[in-house]
Amino acid sequence: SSFPPPQLVVMGLAAVPSNGRAELLRVIVLAHPLHPKKGMSMLFDGWFQIFRTLILGVLAYLGLVVMLRVSGKRTLAKMNAFDLVVTVALGSTLATIVLSKDTSLLQGFTAFFVLVGMQFVAAWGAVHSSTVNKILKSEPVILLYRGRLIRDNLHSERVKPEEVYQAIRANGAQRVEDVGAVVLETDGTFSVLTGDASKLTALQGVSGRPDASTL
Repeated sequence: SSFPPPQLVVMGLAAVPSNGRAELLRVIVLAHPLHPKKGMSMLFDGWFQIFRTLILGVLAYLGLVVMLRVSGKRTLAKMNAFDLVVTVALGSTLATIVLSKDTSLLQGFTAFFVLVGMQFVAAWGAVHSSTVNKILKSEPVILLYRGRLIRDNLHSERVKPEEVYQAIRANGAQRVEDVGAVVLETDGTFSVLTGDASKLTALQGVSGRPDASTL
């Protein structure tokens, strides 16, 4: 918030009894954003805040570890966009508990419980319901097949050919012709499959495969 201009401060002091003007003026000066004490609070705000951060940091971390152990490995598995959102939200919640003075430890644990619980419900629903699975997960799409780029799939997924070549190099392949397929997975990562594409059984469930007549 902006500090009031000097003329308003003078008018306000004039309305205060003379015996209280000195104390009010001292308070105004100390509250001014340019006062040295205000600058010092940006660097050091007292030992209480330091100890608070240490205690809440340890307790919040231990609480998050316990929840993740109870909920299982699936909670942190980045298998789709929803998983990524939950992972980022957990980290953001942990930082808020440690640094925010307005958030209590119990509020933070409640947020952890809600996020982990929603992720558990969503994962359970995706396993037991094909409709829920389609809502939460996008289908993996093939971008390169038998050494040839599938341009229509590249355009629909907004992927550049250079990004596909980068994924091939990162996988250690030296020739594009030796790559059987490159798949854009549901979590946004690239899977590079080498070998004869016609014998790649791992392509089951992958959409966008070209017809044999177009190859």
